[in-house]
Amino acid sequence: MRGEERRVLVIDDEENLRHMLRSMLRKSGYEADEAPDGEAAFARASATRYDFILCDIRMPVLDGVGFLRKVQEAGIGGTVIMMSAYGTIDTAVQCMKEGAYDYVSKPFRTDEILLVLRKAEERERLKHENRRLREEVEREYSFGSIVSRSSRMKGIFQLIRRVCDVKTTILILGESGTGKELVARAIHHNGSRRDGPFVAVNCGAIPENLLESELFGHVRGAFTDAAADRQGLFEEANGGTLFLDEIGEMPLTLQVKLLRVLQEGEIRRVGAAKPTKVDVRVISATARDLQKDTAAGRFREDLFFRLNVFSITLPPLRDRLEDVPLLVNHFLAKHGSQLAKSGLTASPEVLRMLMGYSWPGNVRELENCIERSLILCDGGTIGTDCLPEHLCSIRSAVTSLSLPDDSLSIKKAEELLERDYIRRALHKTGGNRTHAARLLEISHRALLYKLKEYGME
Repeated sequence: MRGEERRVLVIDDEENLRHMLRSMLRKSGYEADEAPDGEAAFARASATRYDFILCDIRMPVLDGVGFLRKVQEAGIGGTVIMMSAYGTIDTAVQCMKEGAYDYVSKPFRTDEILLVLRKAEERERLKHENRRLREEVEREYSFGSIVSRSSRMKGIFQLIRRVCDVKTTILILGESGTGKELVARAIHHNGSRRDGPFVAVNCGAIPENLLESELFGHVRGAFTDAAADRQGLFEEANGGTLFLDEIGEMPLTLQVKLLRVLQEGEIRRVGAAKPTKVDVRVISATARDLQKDTAAGRFREDLFFRLNVFSITLPPLRDRLEDVPLLVNHFLAKHGSQLAKSGLTASPEVLRMLMGYSWPGNVRELENCIERSLILCDGGTIGTDCLPEHLCSIRSAVTSLSLPDDSLSIKKAEELLERDYIRRALHKTGGNRTHAARLLEISHRALLYKLKEYGME
């Protein structure tokens, strides 16, 4: 933050204190204005952008608490620091819960004010740097809401770009929690149908006797509770995309009707005499092995072939652990802003533990873990005490990823992870580098380069 940008507004009903603070701030390189109460300060803050606001709590006309709430409601920027006399400390703490950055107790020394301002400046600098890094990550390593730097996921980004503008049916495969719906939304929102509706339904969450009506709609009198005509999800998605999640749970009786819709491009409401044309791109997803279900007679073979015109298989998180640091930062930013805990980071030990876990619940489990940790965290850094107990129990299993406690480098964490994976692959293949390269899904030349780079020849 450049000196000419550091504007401070001092709000206090004591004129001598205002003048003293304004003089001290100007000598220290700040531009300072003053106001005798909250109303006058609000008028100034509405007309002029202030980087920092020093605000007394007890004032006439509009006190500090009222001023804070008013600027919050108006969306006026600036870091607010409360000034509290004896007896108003609890109120100052309450102000921090409502959005104030910090408070200083009266009487105070001038260096206390300057120290708090310096800390606030550093926080703003870090927030700006975090925003810059997030934007850089989004440009290089994200596609819509999907964040990844792994080669497999980058390959999937390319598939999304190829298929997003065509009406072809798409089947997304992958374990629960790998982000199948995110991929479906990315296909929709990056394609020619982005202005149409995106309608999602979980085929396993709706009772079999209601699913047909839910998908295709019904006419009045079609069954006992059909008091009026009702559109189905296919009609709601007309001109857009219908996402059929857990398609493997769809009962066989409905599978044949879905096949007819895909072939004919029309649906028939329950009880209707005539079909209705629909223009819908269908994306389906499942965690099941549909080929095995087809062989066992649990899923129609003709429907499987119709759905599987273009398939995308998402890797589990355990197969792309290099994405864990990126995802952690992504979820810290996402849920940190929702929980008023922006700017938090994960400690190096936490990152080691997260990268040493197998994540059976995949990205969804990691997101839930980070959200829980944010709720429990009281400081600026998430420590191991904020993690679920089952994660803490794997601490001894991640000693191979021994980052220094003061290191927050993602590059160093990735290097340690690569070393560990190369070591495991070579052990598993008895030192056969060609086979190890296949296990690592990299070229033989890339493996030789990494062995040389890491001194592992």
